[in-house]
Order: sequence, then structure tokens, then C-alpha cells
Amino acid sequence: MQILPGPKTLSTIQVLNWIFRPMPYMVECAKKYGDLFALKLQSDLPPLIFVHSPEAIQQMLSNDQKELEAPGELNSIFEYLLGKNSVITLSGKAHQREHQLIMPPFHGERMRTYSKLIENITTKVFAQQEKNQFFNVRNITQDITLQVMIEAVFGIYEGERALKLKYLLCEVLEQASSPLRVSFLYLPKLKEIFGVSEIWKRHIQKKEQADQLIYQEIKERRENFDPQRTDILNLLMSARDENNQPMTDVELKDELMTLLVAGHETTATAISWAFYWIHKLPEVREKLLAELDTLEENYDSSAVFKLPYLTAVCNETLRIHPVGMLTFPRMVKEPISLGGYQLEPGTILLGSIYLVHHREDIYPEPEKFKPERFLEKQFSPYQFLPFGGGSRRCVGLAFAQMEMKLILAKVLKTWSMKLVNTQEVKPKRRGLVTGPNAPINLTIEQYSYP
Repeated sequence: MQILPGPKTLSTIQVLNWIFRPMPYMVECAKKYGDLFALKLQSDLPPLIFVHSPEAIQQMLSNDQKELEAPGELNSIFEYLLGKNSVITLSGKAHQREHQLIMPPFHGERMRTYSKLIENITTKVFAQQEKNQFFNVRNITQDITLQVMIEAVFGIYEGERALKLKYLLCEVLEQASSPLRVSFLYLPKLKEIFGVSEIWKRHIQKKEQADQLIYQEIKERRENFDPQRTDILNLLMSARDENNQPMTDVELKDELMTLLVAGHETTATAISWAFYWIHKLPEVREKLLAELDTLEENYDSSAVFKLPYLTAVCNETLRIHPVGMLTFPRMVKEPISLGGYQLEPGTILLGSIYLVHHREDIYPEPEKFKPERFLEKQFSPYQFLPFGGGSRRCVGLAFAQMEMKLILAKVLKTWSMKLVNTQEVKPKRRGLVTGPNAPINLTIEQYSYP
């Protein structure tokens, strides 16, 4: 096998760079080593190959079932949070089965039933903010998206279980976002150090408490099954695979946890970034408000989805600050030539979404927020891939895009806000994804209730 270029520093140094400064580290490596480079990030795995040319990304993602495979065991880093039966951690036929079972709630008419839910929760949460009092917009968007997921997934609108589940999920995700918790995943021996091990145990205990609440909900719903309900849990309980088999309680729990975690944390961050750029750049806000003014008074959600400048703003937000830095890994099954290198079976590939989105040959002035680029040009799925691609593309991408557009439209049409922050906010690692490196604080100057 050809030796791919990459840092010659100790693997521990590479891991620390990856944990504490992943995006600058990728940029430095790309400048120094080119379109493919190798990093040694896990002791039990060979060096991981980072790929960021659209041509290589296309070859990688379109060969999922041929020379390459997308084994779930490579995503074991997510297992402690999502479980062994998550669509993210499964592979092969088990992954295909799970993928087919969970896709229906995120398509067609089902999606439209969630629109009013999203708008109502958005109005309720923003209406609680006091005029001329600044607030961290990410806390607000996380509150909205978590409530949306709990109501859409479980159909729970209030009650002790919903409150407990919200509290535990917020605690688990907030703790998991710290560099120390990420260090546990890449340097597992840290968990054995006295004192540190107690932190990890408390973290896992909270996760297990959340699991138990979900199991209680599944048990009650099985005992009192109501076929008229339209929430996602009901749809998953009714789903059958090609052998007419339903999902087990463990499978249901893992998929529900996956939807709750992946379906609110990432979307909340993306919407926060959109609010930041809209209020940081007056010309963007003015164009967006002018477009939103074209909506009729009692507009339908489908009209919001079709707004070109709003779509461009959302896309540019996801381009400049992709919440997921990488595609899910692929492993070489048969010898393959990629980017001028011969790769042997067992080689693990990662598409760098962040690097692709910041290539000057695709996006001139990549550090500038310019929604117009999405109006002037159609980008391929290998040049713009905020939700990954291939067989591991995010199943909830349509839901996330819908939620992002509806929340932005509802808030901008109802409240006039101002950005409090004067300093530039940049992305940093937040757990296994990314987030702002400082609070994005907004204040409401004017509001009128629809």
C-alpha cells in the first residue's frame, strides 16, 4: 500500500490536535499534504484517510456497496450514546432494514403534519423572551428543537416524563460536548484514572436514566396501542420489515434516542448560526425580510419552503459552518485507486465536509457569508454535503431543512431583533460535532403577536 502523506508527530499529539482544534488542524493538513492525508487518531485502527476533493468524495460515496463499505462498527464512538441498534451504529443488512423502517415518518404528507407543531412551539418559546433583555439564541433554539422532537417523536406535550427526559437529554448532551468527554472516546484509558472515572460514570448514569424513561413510554404505548396516533413512535411501532417483523423494544429505544439526539442538537446549532449571520449582515437581513413580506398573511408552510433567498441563507449557513465536520467512515473492501493513491482493503476513509465547504476552487472567498452563491450556481452533492452522502446520508435531512426554514420565517416575521455580540463568533468542537465558540446573544427590540 502507498504511504499517504500526513503529520509525522506522535499519534497522541495528532489526537490532541483533533480533539481541541479539529478545523484549524484539518486546514493545516490540507494545505501541507493535499487532497488526501492520513491522521493516526485511534490506537486500535490504522491511520484514517481524510478526503476533501469532490472527485474523490464522489468516488467514495457512490461506491458504498462495491469497492467500499460503510460498516457501523466504525461508528462505535457513538454507541455509548445511541446504542448498538441505532441506524448510525448498524451495518450491512441490519442497517438497510433499520433505514427502511425509520424513513417513512420523514417523507411526504407526514412532514406537513409537523409544520404547525414547529411554528406553535417557536411562537411559544420566543414569546417568553423579554423585550430589550439579551438571551443566548442557542439555548432558545435548543429548547424549541428538543420540544419539537419530543412532541413529534412521542406525542408527549406535557407531564413529568417529558420534563425529565428534556432535562436528562440536555444534561447528557451538554456534558458530552466538553473536550474532556471527547477525550474519553479517543483516549479510553483516561476513563480508568481515579476521579476522572467518576465523571464518566455519572455521565453514563444520566444517559441510562434517559433510556429508562424511553422504555417506560414504549411499554405504556404497547399496552395501550392507539392506531390513530401520528407521532413517530407510533409509526415505528407499526412498521414491519420484509419478513413482517416489528422493531424490538431495544431497537425502538436506540432509534428514538438517535432521533432525539441527532434531531435537535444539530438543528439547534445550525439555526443559531443562521440568526447570527442574518443579524450580523444588515444586507442579508433586509433581503430576507423583503422576501418574507411576499408571503400572504395566512401563508402555508409549503410557500416558505419555496422561498429562494431563505433557502440560500440556510444553505450558506450549512456550508460555512457545517455542524457535522465529517461524513461517516467508509472502509475499503477491494483494492481501489482514489485521488492518485492505491488503497488496500481495511483502509478507512473519512470525507471532510468542512474542508470541501471551504475550498476556494468551489467557493471563492470561502470565509465570507454569501447566500447569493447558491442562487448563482447549482452545487453537486459532492461539493455541498452538510448531511453527508451515500448510504449513510442523514435520514432526517428533510425534517431539519423544514424546521430551519419555518423557525427562521416565523421569528423574523414576528420579532425584530438585534445582535448583541460585537466580536466575531467562530466554530469550535462541540462533542462529536461543532458549535459556536462564544454565546450568540440577541435582544428583541420589537414584537407583535400573529
